[in-house]
Amino acid sequence: MRPAAQRPVVRQRREVEFTVSFRLEGPLLEGMLVRLEPLAHRHATDLAAAAEEDRSSYGFTWVPRAAEVDDYIDAQQGRAATGGMAPYAQVQISSGRAVGATAYWNPRLWPGRTELCAIEIGFTWLAASAQGTGINPEAKLLLFRHAFEQWGVVRVDLKTDARNKRSRAAIEALGARFEGVLRNWSQSWAAGEAGQLRDSAMFSVTACEWPECRHRLEQRLARLRE
Repeated sequence: MRPAAQRPVVRQRREVEFTVSFRLEGPLLEGMLVRLEPLAHRHATDLAAAAEEDRSSYGFTWVPRAAEVDDYIDAQQGRAATGGMAPYAQVQISSGRAVGATAYWNPRLWPGRTELCAIEIGFTWLAASAQGTGINPEAKLLLFRHAFEQWGVVRVDLKTDARNKRSRAAIEALGARFEGVLRNWSQSWAAGEAGQLRDSAMFSVTACEWPECRHRLEQRLARLRE
């Protein structure tokens, strides 16, 4: 046996874990046509009516049935409680009614920091009567503007089922850039595809593109008011 002085010295490497505490919180955002209010059960009655107007455009989108709205709100609030989502009701200013929903979610932070570098906008749907009224582009303008100008993100993501031509056209009309299709990427909401994955068409707006995107959306909304 070697003397203790000659035994090899084993130095243990100390691993230091860095944990970032972050909670996504979306403030109330208001425009001329729509007010985005943090989603709450007070919106349930309006959302139940909105979801049942005409469901023909919801083939690839998660929109609750009237009887499911309370559970839907609970599910979105459960995601919010983890700090990873800020769900909204889309309230039509002219009527005061909630006519749909949307959300910030999937926040990404700068490495080793508590500031956002990117965010996704998703879980968006509108009542049939609210589609084509300018509510969707104004809601996106409000969400984009807060993300880029208050949070200082460098990227906002949007995605949809790759088969959803209507949604893809609407996203492109916002000024977002198509980046490609990720195969088997997200949960499918199509009828008969429970538990399956879908191909997702990916879009984004980056900070350098935001001024042009903002101008484009503002011009579009101005034409609607003429």
